[in-house]
Amino acid sequence: MTSTDATDPTDGGIRKIGVLSMHTSPLDQAGVGDSGGLNVYVRELANSMANQGIDCDVYVRRTKPEHPEIVEIEPGVNIIQIEAGPLGLLKGDLPAVVDIWTQGVADRLERRPVDALHAHYWLSGVAGHHLKHRFDVPLAVTFHTLGRIKSFSGDAEPEDRIRAEDAVIGCADAVFASGKVEADQLDSFYEISRDRIEILTPGVDRTLFSPGASHAARKAVGLGDYPILLFVGRIQALKGLDIAIDALAASQHRDARLVVVGGLSGHQGLETHEDLMARIERHGLGERVIFIDPQPHQLLPNYYRAADVCLVPSRSESFGLVALEAAACGIPVVASDVGGLRDNVVDDVTGLLVDERDYKLFAAAVDKLLSHPELRRNMGSRGVERAALHSWDAGASGAIEVFGRLMSRELVTCV
Repeated sequence: MTSTDATDPTDGGIRKIGVLSMHTSPLDQAGVGDSGGLNVYVRELANSMANQGIDCDVYVRRTKPEHPEIVEIEPGVNIIQIEAGPLGLLKGDLPAVVDIWTQGVADRLERRPVDALHAHYWLSGVAGHHLKHRFDVPLAVTFHTLGRIKSFSGDAEPEDRIRAEDAVIGCADAVFASGKVEADQLDSFYEISRDRIEILTPGVDRTLFSPGASHAARKAVGLGDYPILLFVGRIQALKGLDIAIDALAASQHRDARLVVVGGLSGHQGLETHEDLMARIERHGLGERVIFIDPQPHQLLPNYYRAADVCLVPSRSESFGLVALEAAACGIPVVASDVGGLRDNVVDDVTGLLVDERDYKLFAAAVDKLLSHPELRRNMGSRGVERAALHSWDAGASGAIEVFGRLMSRELVTCV
């Protein structure tokens, strides 16, 4: 049997997963456009599964002309690019080309069969729903964000998305949640039996994200000797950078700087950036907010190590990889008390959780940490200990075990 073969159904095992990631690719730079933590998640989980003997074909939508159709990023992990619509299509326009992309994936699956499908985000879930029935294989879905939860948090999502999520959830053989909070949200906001919800906690690469000397890190990234608040992520309303800016303005530490590592995102990215720049000017923070272009994943640790506090003021998060990466580097986190951040940040232990809409509470939390270095060090040490509990290898082992169980069951029929 070659590495491109799927399992012989008589042996009961699993050897290859078809990973569906229509709207973002592990080949793209995280923090640019619509690329973010999901890129990291898909890449690291696939790599770890391949290291444990499970090949992964990762299907994405082609967005750049220069890459070949198939790119092997690690032994056993192939990124397969499917053409569907113009290369520069924005995420908001992708629903119109889901059917084209799905057919392109189906054509490849005829030649490269898989044992099961793992869809990421609702768009890929729509494709996975169709492909599950066409190829009679189990489907697991990781949504990463949920339409009803985003709408409940104040960021209204289209009804078409919510209806699509309902249909996908009704037919998925398993839905992966990043933690207990997201599992509870699925249980409360969607019609799904609890036995189809599986916890798959994201991990962190601790060979990359680990504590290090702040002075050396600052020198490496060109930052000075002042208190640093770090924001890592795409510049979009959902991520709450406006709250971070207002918190900086309200902080008692007038020498503190806010370092923003990330780029514009989505069709409203430029408008959001203009609003933020106006906010910075209004507060007189022009010299205290430092924007840095999105960085390759391997360069991010020095930015975390250079920081005194990492801010994650998101409106909603299914998990929040940034908070875990900061913790692994020994940096305390001040985060919104929402979604998976409640699983990820232990309040008063590895960081502080605050109301995501109240910049004054963020400012107070920042001041508490900046004014008490020993508290920062203690929280940082506990964060490192907690991050050690989260590995991609463990996540991959759990996913493989779930897929093995799914292959021994009858497929869920649509409800």
